[in-house]
Amino acid sequence: MASETASAASVLTLAPPLEQLRHLAAELRLLLPGVRVGEARETTEEFNREVFWRRLNEAAVKVSWEATALTTVFSRLPLPSPQETQRISEQVCAAVKAIIAVYYSLPKEQGITLRKLVRSATLDIVDGMAQLVEVLLITPPQSPENSNLISYNNVWVACQQVPQIPKDNKAAALLMLTKSVDFVKDAHEEIEQAVEECDPYCGLLNDSEEDNHSNEDVLGFPSNRDLYWSEEDQELIIPCLALVRSSKACLKKIRILVAENGKKDQVAQLDDIVDISDEISPSVDDLALSIYPPMCHLTVRINSAKLVSVLRKALEITKASHVTPQPEDSWIPLLINAVDHCMNRIKELTQSEI
Repeated sequence: MASETASAASVLTLAPPLEQLRHLAAELRLLLPGVRVGEARETTEEFNREVFWRRLNEAAVKVSWEATALTTVFSRLPLPSPQETQRISEQVCAAVKAIIAVYYSLPKEQGITLRKLVRSATLDIVDGMAQLVEVLLITPPQSPENSNLISYNNVWVACQQVPQIPKDNKAAALLMLTKSVDFVKDAHEEIEQAVEECDPYCGLLNDSEEDNHSNEDVLGFPSNRDLYWSEEDQELIIPCLALVRSSKACLKKIRILVAENGKKDQVAQLDDIVDISDEISPSVDDLALSIYPPMCHLTVRINSAKLVSVLRKALEITKASHVTPQPEDSWIPLLINAVDHCMNRIKELTQSEI
């Protein structure tokens, strides 16, 4: 009798279904900061790569299944009972915490680059599940809107990406280097196209606006100097574009060397190469943005010097990592000379700004 009374009391204290969902969303959000900064769990067990990836894939499948179940029961009437909602919420939370635990079991010794990729995938899953719960809170059951389905798909897609994660640090490094190459390639093509057309904002203004700007400066609108390059600007762009081209060549060469000569047990060296290579793309972006009018030549010089510093460091780290065979590293001083030549020319053209 006492147990039945206690059970009845616990039922009475359960929050309504939507209130429980609100609590679940908040709980999932609270997990995100820990995943972003969390370290690998210390263990005396020897790491088994095959077991780790099997567990991670199974955990992702479980989260996907729970996302489907959650969407199904909260997309129709009547809503589940408080007891059923509690059960579903606990299962969702347990599935999410389980995949986080698997991520934490990946030792740093397997590679920081690899850990970052697994962490990113884990964050996408946790964030996707939190979004799903939040959308279910604001979308009426049986609503014709499909926003809840879109959010569910985000969770599902994130879970589907888990088997595609590189399985070792060398493969992870190659993936990150490929992304860096693509980013710099896009930036280079964008600048080149703008230079060829001699119109940095081609297509952004309609004909009437261009006519207004060509006749006179209008209060609140940029002048011609803000929209187009001067002759001095165009002269300065030439070595800047060459510097961006050298950045692309540098990244491509590093990626080829890692692919051909990098070893899976060179974990720390590969991490160092990826870390410095990750700085090249943002530095190229900074330089590219400073090239657009109204151009400040001093800013261009500063951003060029920053990019040159990053490129030199990337080449030095690559050479020290031994992914470059001794007879084949003659390209490094050649590339450094090319980069220095670009920088010297930029200094000459911006000397009056100092």
